Amino acid sequence: MDATARIQQTFADSANTKLEAAQSLAPVIAAAAGILVQQLLNGNKILSCGNGGSAADAQHFSSELLNRFDMERPGLPAIALTTDSSTLTSIANDYRYEEVFAKQIRALGQQGDVLLAISTSGRSPSIINAINAAHERGVHVIALSGRDGGEIPAHLDNEDIEIRVPSDITARIQEVHLLAIHCLCEQIDLQIFGQKD
Repeated sequence: MDATARIQQTFADSANTKLEAAQSLAPVIAAAAGILVQQLLNGNKILSCGNGGSAADAQHFSSELLNRFDMERPGLPAIALTTDSSTLTSIANDYRYEEVFAKQIRALGQQGDVLLAISTSGRSPSIINAINAAHERGVHVIALSGRDGGEIPAHLDNEDIEIRVPSDITARIQEVHLLAIHCLCEQIDLQIFGQKD
């Protein structure tokens, strides 16, 4: 297969994964948006975390809330736990990398806040520890995962939500995670601020 055909196939695979995910994930994303909206209206904040490409997604989500997504509106309180290099490296150095998000959540998380925890495999120890720390602080959890969910489902409470992408391919999972994040941002805008003029 030449380069052009391969690229076209990748586009098709991505589109097919998104269409398949739309059927199963739309109600779950809507439920997650409902939690985010309610807790923002209650005066709480959103925390987000992930590793590698998922760290970029966590930062992307936070920036869309703090700045703007698609409409002019006030900024919304969001913190990406992946951005403070001094904090991340000091925790990793003094304790262990698996605690880099959990320690921040124990310090910053308050009852009613929401954690968006992102892991394509569902097996990242730093994400599992973050989920556990969130529960200790009374923080709601929305998990973005893929494959079989990994270890994440075993660490979620009944009120938590898992948005699990139906794919075993990391790139496809990440592509759907980004789309899910955009859906969450759109719903937050619409449900809190209404339709655009």
